[in-house]
Amino acid sequence: MKRFTQVLLCSVIAIGGMFAMDNNTTEAAEAQVSIVLDGYPLPFPVQPKVMNGTTLVPFRAIAEALGVTVSWNQNTQTITASKKDTTGLTQVVLTKGSTNAEVDGATMKLSAPVQTVSGSTMIPLSFFSQQFGATVAWDQVSKKVIITSPKEDLYTLGFYALSSFDERALIPSFDSVAFGWSRIDQEGQFTTEGQEYKWPQSAGTVTPESIIQDAQGQGTSPYLMVYSVDSSLEITKNLENKVLQEQTISAIVNTAAQKGFKGIVLDLEGLGWSGDKAKARTDYNEFIKNISAKAHQSDLKLTVVLHPLNSAYSGYDYTTLGNLADDLIIMAYAYEDEKNPEPLAKVNEAITLALKEVDKDKLILGISMGSENENSINTKVGLAKRYDLKGIAIWRLGLIGQAAWSEMSKTLEL
Repeated sequence: MKRFTQVLLCSVIAIGGMFAMDNNTTEAAEAQVSIVLDGYPLPFPVQPKVMNGTTLVPFRAIAEALGVTVSWNQNTQTITASKKDTTGLTQVVLTKGSTNAEVDGATMKLSAPVQTVSGSTMIPLSFFSQQFGATVAWDQVSKKVIITSPKEDLYTLGFYALSSFDERALIPSFDSVAFGWSRIDQEGQFTTEGQEYKWPQSAGTVTPESIIQDAQGQGTSPYLMVYSVDSSLEITKNLENKVLQEQTISAIVNTAAQKGFKGIVLDLEGLGWSGDKAKARTDYNEFIKNISAKAHQSDLKLTVVLHPLNSAYSGYDYTTLGNLADDLIIMAYAYEDEKNPEPLAKVNEAITLALKEVDKDKLILGISMGSENENSINTKVGLAKRYDLKGIAIWRLGLIGQAAWSEMSKTLEL
């Protein structure tokens, strides 16, 4: 995704009146009110509070979920929220007990004073949305505050493999595209030939080389994707045979450099399903250490695709791999039959588990368009935004479709 100038919403979102209710039912209503951000519940340290028709929410929880930096000054009893984008820095200062807020130096009135409930600073939800570009709706039936985050400029990687040619026009919209034109075969050998994940034939004047060159010319970094799955121990053979491994690494790096790629995406799946799982992790760490060194010597980036930590494949050491690779893609899909949207709780868990081992700036959320559709895609993207991950990786061009792409453009600057 290309850089953009984010425009903060200036219009007043008049939602306070939506929450007006009889004082006798205030406590019951507070217990019912929930908040959903980009289609997934947002946990809060304390319940939203309705006060004289105004809904107050814990400030820090919603701010950090929208990528806003928050700090508290005990001496002045003030809380400062700031968010920086290409237009500059937006800064809001709130004072406990006050109905005044300072926004970039100007004073604005709040519909209710800032207050503390169970250690959490509570502010009017409508004010927050005005300043940081979120949109807010109220579902009276479910008693939900529904928040949609503003467009953001996330790193995006698209996979171009198998049958992607018909959506090649989308390539310039991605920051990077991984071309799945190579694999490790059943003998553990690196190859660009075979029945799939192979170097494609030309289509008239359009050649694989011209696609790579055009991508780079349009500002998209082309990566060579190397695919394999350990169903016949093809990866294990490579990990355990040092001579074969050295040959494989040299072939991958040389191919990437000679063909004009700017990086390598390793999608080597299936480790840790059975057998000695600790050995699989150790061996794969060594493989990534070796290929990372050789790739970086050739000025190539290295991205590693990994099964999620809540999957059945435990042959991947996120902490070590995160230190060795430039970034990691969490393959947070294939939890079920891949015919329906992936379970949000599983995807959320995959992210939170990964964040315990790897810095957020190195984590990319993998999203499969074999599972998702125009109604579900932005909720998955919303999780990447909520946790402030580096970005998203879309599997794959050829599966996206115009409807889903249009929805993505509402939450990402594509």
